[in-house]
Amino acid sequence: MTTLYFTLFRLLKRMLCLAICIGAAAHLSAQNQTDTAIHVQKEEDFYAIQTVPIPEGILLEAGGMTFLPDDALAVSTRRGEVWIITNPYMKNGSAPHYRLFAQGMHEVLGLNYINGDIYAVQRSELTRLRDLDGDGEADEYETVYSWPLAANYHEFSYGPVLDRDGNMILTLNLAWVGDHGESLSKWHGWMIKITPDGKMKPFAAGMRSPAAFALNNKGDIFYAENQGDWVGSGSITHVAEGDFVGNPASLVWSHLPGSTVTLKKEDIPDTGEPKYDVAKRVPGLKPPSVWFPHTILGISTAGIINYDVKGKMGPFEGQLFVGDQGQSKIMRVYLEQVKGVYQGIVFPFREGFSSGILRLNWGSDGSMFVGMTSRGWGSTGREEYGLQRMVWNGKTAFEMKTVQARPDGFEIEFTQPVDEQSARDAASYQISSFTYKYHHNYGSPVINQGSCPIKAIAVSPDRLKVRLVVDSLRLGYIHEIKAEGLLSAERNTLLHSFGFYTLNQLPDGEKLALTAENRVNAAALQHQHSMQHEIAKAPAKASKATDVKHMTKQPAAWTKGTDRSIVIGTKPGLKFDVETITVKAGSRVKLTFNNNDDMLHNLVITQPGAADKVGEAATKLGLNGEKSGFVPAGADVLFHTRLLGPTEKETIYFTAPTQPGDYQYVCTYPGHYVVMRGVLRVTK
Repeated sequence: MTTLYFTLFRLLKRMLCLAICIGAAAHLSAQNQTDTAIHVQKEEDFYAIQTVPIPEGILLEAGGMTFLPDDALAVSTRRGEVWIITNPYMKNGSAPHYRLFAQGMHEVLGLNYINGDIYAVQRSELTRLRDLDGDGEADEYETVYSWPLAANYHEFSYGPVLDRDGNMILTLNLAWVGDHGESLSKWHGWMIKITPDGKMKPFAAGMRSPAAFALNNKGDIFYAENQGDWVGSGSITHVAEGDFVGNPASLVWSHLPGSTVTLKKEDIPDTGEPKYDVAKRVPGLKPPSVWFPHTILGISTAGIINYDVKGKMGPFEGQLFVGDQGQSKIMRVYLEQVKGVYQGIVFPFREGFSSGILRLNWGSDGSMFVGMTSRGWGSTGREEYGLQRMVWNGKTAFEMKTVQARPDGFEIEFTQPVDEQSARDAASYQISSFTYKYHHNYGSPVINQGSCPIKAIAVSPDRLKVRLVVDSLRLGYIHEIKAEGLLSAERNTLLHSFGFYTLNQLPDGEKLALTAENRVNAAALQHQHSMQHEIAKAPAKASKATDVKHMTKQPAAWTKGTDRSIVIGTKPGLKFDVETITVKAGSRVKLTFNNNDDMLHNLVITQPGAADKVGEAATKLGLNGEKSGFVPAGADVLFHTRLLGPTEKETIYFTAPTQPGDYQYVCTYPGHYVVMRGVLRVTK
């Protein structure tokens, strides 16, 4: 009996020890899972957007912004007013106060406080505003310099920005005539400078819609350009005296006294080649410093601000922030000079602003003020105008801080040490290249896409840099650099896992020696090629899925013709000129869409309530969107036209749905779907 008792005791003791061990192992496993958990970062975790309230009745369609010495913010509007806002920071919970300083001007799209005075850029002049009696309102509106207008709505004017020599820089928009830009008035399409004594000096030509420009830390000028004729996609470009940056309409004035540009319109070939290649044959033609891939990183490149000592927005000093009017977001640009030529990379930074971003200014506390407007232009932010403030909370996100070109690839610098295992894994990266056509057409599809396999990976000892040896680099091309599989040492995902590097020059220097330790194995290289091949095939699949919904000829079975013929056009403000169409269920419909606007549009008929879903899906088509006309595949799309350029039209035929209801039609060009829509009402 004693022996049996002792045996049972030993058995229970072993079971208890086993249970303790299992529990400890489970706890350790759970702890390890916690320690190795991947933390997904979000923009709002680092950068807050605060709305500055605007009193009812004030239509603050911000065209220009500047801070005054007392830290009040002056904002000019498209309606010709200048408002001065005290306490825009809303300190101690107090509301800001608005005071009307000036009014009665013509669409003020630029404002600056220079040497004790406020300068405003109207459509036709640079105006100095002065309060002579100290009552808080401008008494003197002095014309500093004026230029002619042709009464074309597209003749916008921007500035002034002070250059390093004390001159005021301005840019003048091209007019829009039919389906292309024209310089109907002297010096439109140019960057000009106004000297301190009020004289005008032509500086550079070839601009289409130069809505913003700024100086970097070296005092060099960069201007933002929008997609349009002769402009395949948005970009920023370094502008030096005598440069021609691409749109030949401005060259009608190059023969005038004072012109710094000698090119003529007939000197510019219209071949559809990449702009970089054409520039090699046309001295004076300057390609962009950094391309912004259309619909991915903006559709209407606007406000530029240099991250100087005034700012406080994370560890990106010396870089540029660029706003986008159409997609209501801000991008970040790192620039480097290679062999005297500017190039660099653009990253996403912060989206979710309430309207179309036009102007950016640093506040005295390092926050960024964002002035917005969307009337007539449209934006993903649905408000017609707004004023917001972006504030960094002091926490550093895991980001690609810089990307620099190397003779054999790229070197990426990070804001935090990387996880070495993921950093050395070729599957963490994906690099490809592409470019755009340089031609008279509005915009361009992505062309000449190619794979850039990674041959070797080297991680710096401090794990803050990763060098990639990359095959098939191409000068003048945009290189998409993805690092979706990369983690920080603390298991954070990248806040933004991709950027687009414009490679204008390859630097000299030593190439990385390939070793057994850093070389990417053959299987990984083959996998990279396969992935790139799949990417290249993606747009063809999308087009094939939508072909049956795009009938441009009357079906042969319609022997009695159509039951209903409809013509739809456009009107200003991103709108169709017909908002509701009524047809009978099952009827045969002929629909002609006439794009009489100055930008690209399509017309897509969707299932009831699916317009937002289809529009969002079109935006996500990314680089290949234009190839498929920004029409996503899927059952939510019923019928559609192709993507039409300005003045183009197309007729489609379809049989109306048999189920009565309100079907939506929408332009799915990125950013347009928010406002450009109507209803196809199907009745019994």
